[in-house]
Formats: sequence, C-alpha cells, structure tokens
Amino acid sequence: MSTVTRRRVGQSSQSDDDNSHTEAYSSTEKKIAYDPRDIDESKSTPKLTLMEEVLLLGLKDKQGYLSFWNDSISYALRGCIVIELALRGRIAMTKDSNRRKYPLADRHIEVINDNLTNEVLLDEALKMMKVSEKMSVSSWIDLMSGETWNVMKIGYQLKQVRERLAKGLVDKGVLRTEKRNFLLFDMATHPIADPAVKEEIIKRVCTMLVTRVSPSSIDSQSDIPHAYLRTVSMICAAYAANVLENALLYLLPDLREQAFSKVDELMNDYSSWPFNSSNGKIDIPSGTDLSLEVVASVLNVLVKMDAII
Repeated sequence: MSTVTRRRVGQSSQSDDDNSHTEAYSSTEKKIAYDPRDIDESKSTPKLTLMEEVLLLGLKDKQGYLSFWNDSISYALRGCIVIELALRGRIAMTKDSNRRKYPLADRHIEVINDNLTNEVLLDEALKMMKVSEKMSVSSWIDLMSGETWNVMKIGYQLKQVRERLAKGLVDKGVLRTEKRNFLLFDMATHPIADPAVKEEIIKRVCTMLVTRVSPSSIDSQSDIPHAYLRTVSMICAAYAANVLENALLYLLPDLREQAFSKVDELMNDYSSWPFNSSNGKIDIPSGTDLSLEVVASVLNVLVKMDAII
C-alpha cells in the first residue's frame, strides 16, 4: 500500500524526506503488528466446540468423569463433529438436485473448504472426508463411531474421542487432570477447573428452553455465525447423549417438564429441511444453505438414536 505524505510549507525538502520515511516506517510497523484477519477469525470462532460443550454437560464436576452407564454419548459426539464442520463452512451437501429423492440422512456430503480448524478431532475428520469417496451423513457418523462390518473402513473410526476432548479442555483451562483409583486400576479424571464456563452453558440451555427467545435476538447478540442454530444443535445433541438433564437439575419440576417439551419441539423443527421453526424464521446467509442442510441431516440421525443404539 502506498504511503501518502503531507507536504509542509516552509520546511526543507530534507525534512519532507525524513517525514516521509518516518510515516512509511510507521505504516510498515502497523502492518506487521496488526492483521485484521486474525482479529476477525478470533471473533467468529467459538471458544468451545459443540463436542466440548456436550462433554462438559455430561462430566461430574468434582469427580471429573462421565457416567459409566452412558452408552449414547459416543455416537452423539461423532454427530457433533459433523455439525461443527458444517457450521464452520467446511462441508456441505453435494449440490445435486437428485439428492432430494433420498431421505435426509442418506444424502451425500462433500468438503467445500479444506482449511484446517486447529481443532484436532475436526481436522482429523475433515482430512478423512477430503480423501474419501462421498458418503452420507449417517454413514460418516457410523464409520467414525466404529459402527461398521466393513473391515476396509475400520480405519475411519475416531478413537478415544472423549479422552481427547477432555485433554483439549484441559489445554483451554476449563478442566484439570487428576488420577483416581478405581479398585483395581488408576484412571485419569478431569474435574472442572473453571466453573464459570459450564455455568454459562447451563444458563444458555435454560434460557433457550424455558423462555421465549427468537433466532434473530440470539444471533444479533453474538459475533459467532449461526449462534442460535449452534445452541439448538448443542441442546439436541446433549439430549441424544443423555446428558441434557444435568443442565436442568436446578429447575422446578414444572419448568423442567416445559424444558423437555421444548426439546422435543426443537428436535422436530430442526431435523427436517428446510427448517420448520415455530419460534421465528432463521436467517440463512447466502451460500450456506447446503451446509445447514447437513446440520438438519445430523439432527435427523440423532432423533432416531434410540433405534440405532
């Protein structure tokens, strides 16, 4: 970028040259020290991924581990990975008008942006999708969960997802690592280190489920794209993972019943495409419709989890 210098009347040309060099140096310094793209990226990227928020809702605060009887969360977390990639504009439905002939969960997805997200699990899934044949949403969730009889596709399974997410939350200062003895063996646990983070998630869940909020009001208050849909996705995934009730423990019985009724409503509204929101129309930015269709497809799969597991 060229530097414009103001000529000062009554000063020597040498002074003008010195001033020009000074301003040019100052401008160069600003370019090195300040990159607007970095600021914009930090604003638009959520601190926690959907997977991390769902995991936090399931973790026991002091003990630092999930319920041993929860066999739903692993599958739901893989669904969250697909949703997160779609919300970040990395994947979308294959642009083919014939796809509407197939059920939502059986429509193929493709990578539309292979830039890494700097989240290990997301990037691992993105790389697999990039080099793989095009497959449906339900197929990807099954494969990443290890739900396949095809020995040629066993390598698609994402392993130790819960432990890797917990370690990521340790790096972000949300959890800490401890060792606990469970009779015959020692196990690493991850108690809450920053209670405010989980409290914010619980507050967001309760606000969504027991008060009337419109999509536009949520989106306008956040710098994160698709803020309303992101919260809806997190709530639905937490419900499918059997951890949502942990966020509703402190509600009165009547409000808790109202909250679960609202979850059913959200699951029905957002597991179909186009979305059929009864709480106000969601603003869909131009060029994102195919990515958001992926979100609907994942929620369609999660709605049917009881029949899958």
